[in-house]
Amino acid sequence: MHEILRLFPPNLQTAIEDLAGDQWLQLQEIRVRVHQKIEFIFDSSVRWLDKPLPTKKEAVYILNQLSEYSLYRMEEELRNGFITIEGGHRVGIAGGIITSDQKVKAIQPVSFFNIRIAKQKKGCADALMPYIYDGAYHHTMILGAPQSGKTTIIRDICRQIASGSHSNRSKKVTIIDERSEIAASIRGVPQHDIGMRTDVLDACPKAEGMMMAIRTLSPDILVVDEIGAEKDVEAIIEASQAGVKVICTIHANDIADLFRRPTMKKILQESIFERFLLLGQGKRIGRLIHAFDRDGKQISTRQRGGEIEMDWRTTFN
Repeated sequence: MHEILRLFPPNLQTAIEDLAGDQWLQLQEIRVRVHQKIEFIFDSSVRWLDKPLPTKKEAVYILNQLSEYSLYRMEEELRNGFITIEGGHRVGIAGGIITSDQKVKAIQPVSFFNIRIAKQKKGCADALMPYIYDGAYHHTMILGAPQSGKTTIIRDICRQIASGSHSNRSKKVTIIDERSEIAASIRGVPQHDIGMRTDVLDACPKAEGMMMAIRTLSPDILVVDEIGAEKDVEAIIEASQAGVKVICTIHANDIADLFRRPTMKKILQESIFERFLLLGQGKRIGRLIHAFDRDGKQISTRQRGGEIEMDWRTTFN
């Protein structure tokens, strides 16, 4: 975890190493707040570093490490509220907001940091793949609450589709990586294994990126994280009409939550998505809990004679 530790001054590095111990692999976030205890969020627990408390001086140190002592070079990232660092880790920042024309111009001073630990878990999407591909790929929406593993899952889906397997050929995948989380590109180079046939539009707005990809990259599959705006919906509809399959994620606690959202009304009415896959949280983080078809009917797969069969049950009205 050198990429994480180097962000902190030496006195905090030692304390952080001692607290995390052998639990680095279970670490999800480190939250730093000036003059407050540092918070460590693990897969199944939360721990606090009582001392030393980070000061404004430490906050400046962390910001300099994040920007490599060139705040001007990272002006756009700072304005967006996050910076992606080597290893694909994303650091969210907060503090005093400076606005101009009702838009965020800068965050200064920065007093809060949320270091989200990026993890590549190859094979974590295995349980979802029979729903996404059963002789053909389906438009698929992956649902889950915050920190349910959606980005980690969709990253592995990209890798599996773009690399192929003994049972299905690889496809051309384009990731619209607006927040640099899926591929975690640094200076245009992905930090994660996203498959051999994957192209990335990094730090690109989702709606614009989907149209750019269709015009210039001829993808078989478009992958987008955390849709929600009406323009995202319009772009997905246009992509589907162009014959491109879309796999995306969205914040939703369950299928009913999704169907209640006004921005999703049009895309649901047009039955674009053929699969809705719900992830668990807490102790079931990253696990497939339920799968639904385009009508909200619950489906499940079972192995029989080497073939995947579908079992259909209506659970949503």
